[in-house]
Amino acid sequence: MDPAAAVADVTGTDADLTKTTTFPDEFLKQTFSLINSDKDRNSVSLVCKDWYNVERMNRRHVSIRNCYSVSPETVTARFPAIRSVTLKGKPRFSDFNLVPDDWGADVQSWLNVFATAYPLLEELRLKRMMVSDESLEFLALNFDEFKGLSMLSCEGFSTLGLEAIATHCKNLTELDIQENGIDDLGGDWLSYFPENLTSLEVLNFSTLTSEVSFDALESLVSRCKSLRVLKVNRKVNLEQLQKLLVLAPQLTELGTGTFMEELVPSSVNGLESAFSKCGNLVALSGFWDATLLHLPVVYPVCENLTFLNLSYANIEADELEQILTRSKRLVRLWVVDTVGDKGLEAVGSHCPLLEELRVFPVDPFDQQLGVTESGLVAVSNGCPKLHYILYFCQRMTNAAVITVAQNCPNFTHFRLCIMNPREPDYLTNEPMDEAFGAIVKTCTKLQRLSVSGLLTDLAFEYIGKYAKNLETLSVAFAGDSDLGMEYVMRGCPKLKRVEIRDCPFGDSALLSGLTQYESMRSLWMSDCNVTMDGCKKLAEEMSRLNVEVIKEGDGDDRLANKVYVYRTVAGPRKDAPPFVVTL
Repeated sequence: MDPAAAVADVTGTDADLTKTTTFPDEFLKQTFSLINSDKDRNSVSLVCKDWYNVERMNRRHVSIRNCYSVSPETVTARFPAIRSVTLKGKPRFSDFNLVPDDWGADVQSWLNVFATAYPLLEELRLKRMMVSDESLEFLALNFDEFKGLSMLSCEGFSTLGLEAIATHCKNLTELDIQENGIDDLGGDWLSYFPENLTSLEVLNFSTLTSEVSFDALESLVSRCKSLRVLKVNRKVNLEQLQKLLVLAPQLTELGTGTFMEELVPSSVNGLESAFSKCGNLVALSGFWDATLLHLPVVYPVCENLTFLNLSYANIEADELEQILTRSKRLVRLWVVDTVGDKGLEAVGSHCPLLEELRVFPVDPFDQQLGVTESGLVAVSNGCPKLHYILYFCQRMTNAAVITVAQNCPNFTHFRLCIMNPREPDYLTNEPMDEAFGAIVKTCTKLQRLSVSGLLTDLAFEYIGKYAKNLETLSVAFAGDSDLGMEYVMRGCPKLKRVEIRDCPFGDSALLSGLTQYESMRSLWMSDCNVTMDGCKKLAEEMSRLNVEVIKEGDGDDRLANKVYVYRTVAGPRKDAPPFVVTL
């Protein structure tokens, strides 16, 4: 496959295709409409010119995993009939404040092209993009059929931009804004929705901080009879939540407001009654400030829940168990580590269908709090279907992780974060090499791995030897030498993204990926031992890569402290700020 055509999951080229098909175009069109996977559509487009052209003309959704890997002009020329776009910007480590705020990824240049090429655009999903109020107003005014906006970990806009979306998007079905760096100027933006708007199906403003106009919210919910997802922020109290539930018993997903207020019998009865009528509810989140006294109000819906997100609720083990005993169908569970090992034992006892568990730290610096290896083992003992885990802890042992791998051999995502850098097995004082070795040896379907703790090059040798389906690897404070990264780059054929920080990997490690980089999406390295000379050599060898070095402060000019490497057919980006050097 031409690597130039593979960027950003917008694959396919007519360079070497032949016209061999005997199927009518209408048959191909109907057949391709049943294929929802971008990867599968990319594959069928490579069969012959006819298939390429039919797929090209009938593609309605496109995902661009890196907004600098391809130009908007290239995307629109390849796919002229797109209705939905997913667009991702900054490297993922921007979530850890390792990427400067003004690094780039402005959505406006894409909107300028889309306004001409895709006037019928209906949906835009943005992640880690820079989005201004002006861009949101441009979006609202230039796409008459626009229906759905989702923004995750974006920044640069305020509630004034939301006012523009609410005012001008007459057919809006989705407004999902979560974990964004938004300037919250107040909750009046909800009142800008037209009084005749009845199409809204998804509304999520859970992470905004200001008190909303409840009258406007209540009116909006009451007239949008197809609303199925509603996630409010913590300024919505229990009395208001009850009113919303009475108006929208058809909800399938709910994000509650605050549970801070004291409950009286009448309010308990009213909330229980409102929840009991929400028979379609399968996902529940929120629970800010909830205590054991508040939990009975949600018991009526627990039986049908498949997803429970308690990552905003610092509840403890007894409170968690009260919910879990009534939630036998849970497939996904997010909690904070205030539940302790005892809470995780309850997960193992009551959640036999669990497939995904995320345990977040309430305070990464308090070593007296949190969960340990015994909680992780308890979950693995009772949840044989578990295949996705994100686990923040203060300590871990090799033996525990080996047991977890044996109990749950179908892991596709294993993300273990031992919060003390370079922490060994606390019982044996040995490196954690055998723990991650067991994961990659046993879990042959593993696609994403995050490693932590004291690791030598042996751990990376295991990864390179056994993790043949690995696509994403995240590494911090690990390894002995360049050899560690070399094992991975030469041994993992399906790598798409590698993220490395604070490791003793230098130029030799960087250059060991020469045969991999054009098939990968990106490489991030920060605070390693990479030099500018090494980066220049990589750029010389691989002309279709952008090798960017972020230069901050007055450090050694010979060092490349932050390196971002990604495949592209767009060439060096034109909006790079002065501190980004493209080689």
